[in-house]
Amino acid sequence: MSDTENGKTSWWRRLSSGLKRTSSQIGTALTDLISKRKLDRAMLEEIEDVLLRADLGTEVASRIAAAVGEGRYDKMIAASDVKEIVAAEVEKVLAPVARPLTIDTAHKPFVVLVVGVNGSGKTTTIGKLSARFAAEGRSVMMAAGDTFRAAAIEQLKVWGDRTNTPVIAGAQGSDSAGLAFNALTAAKEQGRDVLLIDTAGRLQNRAELMNELGKVVRVIKKVDASAPHAVLLVLDATVGQNALSQVEAFTKTAGVTGLVMTKLDGTARGGILVAIAEKHKLPVHFVGVGEGVDDLAPFTARDFAKAIAGTEAA
Repeated sequence: MSDTENGKTSWWRRLSSGLKRTSSQIGTALTDLISKRKLDRAMLEEIEDVLLRADLGTEVASRIAAAVGEGRYDKMIAASDVKEIVAAEVEKVLAPVARPLTIDTAHKPFVVLVVGVNGSGKTTTIGKLSARFAAEGRSVMMAAGDTFRAAAIEQLKVWGDRTNTPVIAGAQGSDSAGLAFNALTAAKEQGRDVLLIDTAGRLQNRAELMNELGKVVRVIKKVDASAPHAVLLVLDATVGQNALSQVEAFTKTAGVTGLVMTKLDGTARGGILVAIAEKHKLPVHFVGVGEGVDDLAPFTARDFAKAIAGTEAA
C-alpha cells in the first residue's frame, strides 16, 4: 500500500470515528424505526425527524425521506439501504461545495484572513494550516491578530516555533488592524508566499466587534487592494444551528470565501455542515476531527457523506 493510500485510510479512520456520535445517533434511531414495521407515511415522517435532530436541515431531511419512500411503501426495508440513501443524498448536497483552498501564486503573499466566534478553533486552525503549507514547501508568515487574548498570541508563537514560521505579534490589547497592516507589509518585503492572519473571536451579534473586523479588511486593502485573497470562517460543529447565523453575519462583514469546520468529533450534530452547504453554497475547504496537526484535512464530499451515514468508505 502506498503512503498516499495509507494516509487516506488513516484519515478515513479518523473522520469516521470523529463523526461517530453523529452517525450513531442517526444509525441507531433509523435501525430502531425500520426493524419494527413496513414502510408507511408515518415512518417516513419519523425518518425525517431523525435527520432533523442531527441538524441536516429541513430541505435535505425531506429530500432524503422522499428518496427512501420511492417505490418502497408497504415493504420492509433494511437499515443499511436507508443509510446508503442518506449517504447518496448528502453527497449530492456536499459535492458542489467540496473545493480545495487554492493558493494563487500570482499574489505574493496570498493573504488568508481567518475569522469566527470565540472558541471556534481559529488559532489552532491557523497553526495547522501553516504546518500544511510549510510541508508543501511554501514560505509562510502568521499574524497574531487576536490581540485581545494573550493566550492566542502565545499559542500562535508556539505554532510558529513548531512549524519554523515567523509570527508578527503586538502587545495584548494593541490595534488588530494596525497589526494586520504591519504583517502584510513585512510579508511583502520578505517575499512570503502565504500570510495567515488571526483575528479576535467575536460574536456575530455584537455590532461594534463586527465593525472592527470590517476595519481590519479595509486596512489590509490599503497595502494590497486585491487582499484578503481568502477569508476563512472557522465554525465549531458543536454549536449546531447557531452556525447558520454565523455564516450569514461574517459573510456580510468580511466577505467569507470558504469554510473550515472544527470539533466534529465532539458532537452528534455534524449534520449542520450539510444544512450550511444546502443554504449558503460556500466552499468547504477543511474539516477537523481532533487536536493533532493531522486532524485537519481537505474536505471530501463522499467521505463525509459516508461517515455521517455510517456506511463503509468507498
